[in-house]
Amino acid sequence: MGGSGRHARNGAAGRYRSEQGGRELVEQVRADVLSGGAPVTGATLAEAVFSSGRLLGSEGGMRAVDRVRADLQGLGPLQPLLLQAGVTDILVNGPNQVWTDSGQGLERTGVRFTSDADVQAMAVRLIAAGGRRLDDSCPCADVQLNGYRVHAVLPPVSTGSTLLSIRLRAPRSFRLDELEAGGMLEKGCADVLREMVKGRLNFLISGATGTGKTTLLSSLLSLCDPAERLVLIEDAAELDPAHPHVVGLQTRHSNIERAGSVELADLVRQAMRMRPDRLVVGECRGAEVRELLAAMNTGHDGAGGTIHANSASTVPARLAALGALAGMSGRALALQAAGALDAVVHLERSAAGRTVTEIAVLSQNDGELAAVTALSLGPTGMIRHRGWEQLQERLGLRAGSR
Repeated sequence: MGGSGRHARNGAAGRYRSEQGGRELVEQVRADVLSGGAPVTGATLAEAVFSSGRLLGSEGGMRAVDRVRADLQGLGPLQPLLLQAGVTDILVNGPNQVWTDSGQGLERTGVRFTSDADVQAMAVRLIAAGGRRLDDSCPCADVQLNGYRVHAVLPPVSTGSTLLSIRLRAPRSFRLDELEAGGMLEKGCADVLREMVKGRLNFLISGATGTGKTTLLSSLLSLCDPAERLVLIEDAAELDPAHPHVVGLQTRHSNIERAGSVELADLVRQAMRMRPDRLVVGECRGAEVRELLAAMNTGHDGAGGTIHANSASTVPARLAALGALAGMSGRALALQAAGALDAVVHLERSAAGRTVTEIAVLSQNDGELAAVTALSLGPTGMIRHRGWEQLQERLGLRAGSR
């Protein structure tokens, strides 16, 4: 017992000394590189590492260069998680609590930070790289960087440690047949979605956070005619359709003086002057719903977007709430939405993965907006409901108008 206890303590002490030595090397090289005033490149990092006076060897030196680069330009200790297949989210709840999501639920990793100060320093650096600030006067911030979106919260707004939520962007858009093969949708459902895009129906993709709304929307936009011009409007640029003619507009937050912001509603109005063949709002979540519905009702067919909702049947209530933010009455919203939107595609996430569970059509009766189910996912595939005929009629009307 005594011998094994000694070995355990010696092993722990060795790991601690190794971590401390690695941390000290990173801090030393960072100070040397940043004090030089030269651009931070691979060459300057390597020179600083190998001139640090430490006996690292060629392999150890290259590992040290990678670690310093990750600390200065990447995600620091989180960088190796980017290389793991299927990771979509990295969540940091504190220096010793790092979780990932690869589609099968959250899993705790062995990644550790030295202290919460290290987590906070990385959060401040990432937010600053996105052009925003993170400090006591602005303790919550969200930015889009190259390849991922970062959201950070500092104590005491966070009741414990500094919180980081990192959403990784897929390296490429998935084709609809790939999503079908991966189980996101049944073949019959995929065929209907193709017809909806071809028929230029206006649609919304609904679902909770992380259900794959943006992934599916990108895949559907990739099916658009190459001759069409797609104008994408987003709060943070995430859509990446495989299409030759795509232009994007992104909101801008206000500066320190609380001026200079550009909202989604402003961008929808600007996009209508940009000769769009398809107008797409990445996520409808505010007053911009009024501008989008107005565009759909004035000849801009083939439009689309996503919306947060628990089910297709709750989309009308969600639209009514967003319309109220824009000063629209419930009746006005119902009339506008029923004339503008043809279909809602709903996604859900379970232990089996992300799945399209329902397609519904929107209609209004006596000023009340309702979602009527056309297709729903059953044990053996998609099941047709009373909204199926309405969906077919809309597809037929669109096809006849082309």
